[in-house]
Amino acid sequence: MVHCHNNYCHVVPCLHCHPHSYIRMVQHLIERCLLLHMNQQQCVKALAHYASIRPCITITVWRELEKENKDFFRAYVRAFSSYRLFMGRYIQRKPSLERKKQYWKH
Repeated sequence: MVHCHNNYCHVVPCLHCHPHSYIRMVQHLIERCLLLHMNQQQCVKALAHYASIRPCITITVWRELEKENKDFFRAYVRAFSSYRLFMGRYIQRKPSLERKKQYWKH
């Protein structure tokens, strides 16, 4: 299968013809999702939408990565939870900061 994006064509491995290459590609895409602070559900949705990877494959590869890297994923989940908590507080606080800016203008 050939996938073209921004006038660049990439050969995407076939799950049936080259399963090892396909799984490595999915693993690489999951790692990119982790860099973007995505959880498993967000990653599954993104890969299904943007890379046409079936959710069952993404979940299977994710679970295997978790098995092989238990400490990393434990730390990632903790950091991800803290990040989400921080961003939630920031988003809740932002409107009050906007109100204060309005008072400064008058």
